[in-house]
Amino acid sequence: MATCDFCGDYSDTDSMPLDWTSAVELGRAKYFCAMCSREHLRSMEAKLDSEWW
Repeated sequence: MATCDFCGDYSDTDSMPLDWTSAVELGRAKYFCAMCSREHLRSMEAKLDSEWW
């Protein structure tokens, strides 16, 4: 089950949903739900770590 590292939302399936995004920050994989991905798209494109959002 995938869990959003920003808001804590989770998917009901074993695999990560197609509309979620992933990133590697400080060597750790992080996953973000569709809503958080859309809301913070500009920060993701600028490659800012999620702590700066």
